[in-house]
Amino acid sequence: MPERRRGDRKPRGAVGLAAYARGMSEYDVVVVGAGLAGLRAATRLAEAGRDVVVLEAGDAVGGRERTDIVDGFRLDRGFHVVNPAYPAVRRWVDVDALALRRFPVAVGVRLEDRLARVAHPLRHPSSIAETLRSGLVRPADLMALARWAAPTVVSARAAKTGPDRALVEAWDRAGLRGPLRESVLEPFLAGVLADDRQETSDAFVRLLVRSFALGRPGVPAAGIGALPAQLAETACRAGAGIRLGHRVVSTRPRAHGWHVGIEDQDAVTARAVVIATGLDPSLDVPLPRPRGLQTWWFATPAAPSSDAALRVDGRRRGPIVNTAIMTNTAPTYAPRSQHLIQATCVMPSAASESGIRRQLAEIWEADTRGWRLLRRDDIAGALPAQDPPLRLRRRVRMGDGRYVAGDHRDTASIQGALVSGQRAAEAVLADLAG
Repeated sequence: MPERRRGDRKPRGAVGLAAYARGMSEYDVVVVGAGLAGLRAATRLAEAGRDVVVLEAGDAVGGRERTDIVDGFRLDRGFHVVNPAYPAVRRWVDVDALALRRFPVAVGVRLEDRLARVAHPLRHPSSIAETLRSGLVRPADLMALARWAAPTVVSARAAKTGPDRALVEAWDRAGLRGPLRESVLEPFLAGVLADDRQETSDAFVRLLVRSFALGRPGVPAAGIGALPAQLAETACRAGAGIRLGHRVVSTRPRAHGWHVGIEDQDAVTARAVVIATGLDPSLDVPLPRPRGLQTWWFATPAAPSSDAALRVDGRRRGPIVNTAIMTNTAPTYAPRSQHLIQATCVMPSAASESGIRRQLAEIWEADTRGWRLLRRDDIAGALPAQDPPLRLRRRVRMGDGRYVAGDHRDTASIQGALVSGQRAAEAVLADLAG
């Protein structure tokens, strides 16, 4: 077993280039999984002076937040955005360093006879007249939307207190009906929540709408993978080690901590283990069910529109719940003179390539036969379901020296993943001190 070297605490190179290994086999804490939650937990633990290592099965950090280069295009693993309005993002992420390319706070809507556009009146005041002319925003629907959303936009506490119910029931009770709901809100939120039946917690959706109202989401210029890469660099600077290609296959109790088995590697030991690998069914803790999303990525030399806004099919004529020309927002996602288009469906999906192309042709009013399919991402565990009543905090202690982190402990978002990692680290620190 390699000799432990306590003094060797700082990384010897960028985590994106190679896994950092300190030649140690005994740690205060082992973090399993280098997703957002695991990286945040490792950073907090290292900042507190604990010997901590992150073991990641994959060849890069990020978990679900990954970006691959395919034929010169940046393809995120599914359609992701970063909302700088999230408190955890403001606190622990250098947003300026990500060089966010922000989407308009607007939605294009394909209707039977025309394309309509609905925009945030404060973010895009010049679009107010166009929004009112769209025929999608009736006075009664606006009043109902205000009754439903305004209290939470003013104060998050409004969603965190009182009874909770399924979104479909909450909208019915608020009197929110008509084309604003059916052609705009339902398809737009289906792609955000991975839920096309509005079964998600009303309280969670109101908190989500509040974050959209207060922030302007976007994508990092280098792809969503730039977010975990930054968090990994922060963890390494704090003194954490990150080992890629280290798949944990077992955790077994020992006299004073845990024996952590690693596939094709020497085992390590730790006083505590933080499991941050997503919805792992082997965990002996109640887990919400996963929801899935499917994303299709197409390349084309000519963009079908100059609009950067997300577009939905208000006719509900196919599996696509949203689509966007990524390069209208982030030209860095494609080689020069090329464009990248994403189309997202809710899983399970029986969508065929021909069906996707047909619906995209109608949504964008373009000939899609020459578009080149780069990849299809089927992310079965894209999000943990947020069923009512909403639980903003799930336990992170397993009660035996192991801890669990991930957005399934808090809320299904980047915010939830980061906060859960912080909470797990604080629990570890308190228990080790005790």
